[in-house]
Amino acid sequence: MIRALLIFCLGFGLGACGDATGNKVSRAAPEYLGVGTSLLEGDLVQFHLSMDRLRSPDELNDYADCAAAQYALIRGYGFARHLRTKTKQEAGIWEADAVYTISPALPRGLRTIDAEVVVANCEANGIPTV
Repeated sequence: MIRALLIFCLGFGLGACGDATGNKVSRAAPEYLGVGTSLLEGDLVQFHLSMDRLRSPDELNDYADCAAAQYALIRGYGFARHLRTKTKQEAGIWEADAVYTISPALPRGLRTIDAEVVVANCEANGIPTV
């Protein structure tokens, strides 16, 4: 029974579920544990970041996109393109190693980022940037 309730809660959001006393269950907000950046070569940038209390693995990708977008703006570029992300979980902490290119013009590819738009979105959603 508890397992079925947990599956229901995860599938429909914790706001729909309550504890034994009927109080709604709320999950703690994700904790952003920091970003490290390394300029690899020319326009290639690597980001090492970590988070705790993820609600979804997409939150880790969003955090990386926010860092890449802000980094592009700091360097005077308007765009970034995601190349790859490796993730792992250790002792409950999620870590990512993500690589992006930054550029002054919209790059080719599927996962392109308009840095100004993404940074504004990150600020609106409370996701920190570099």
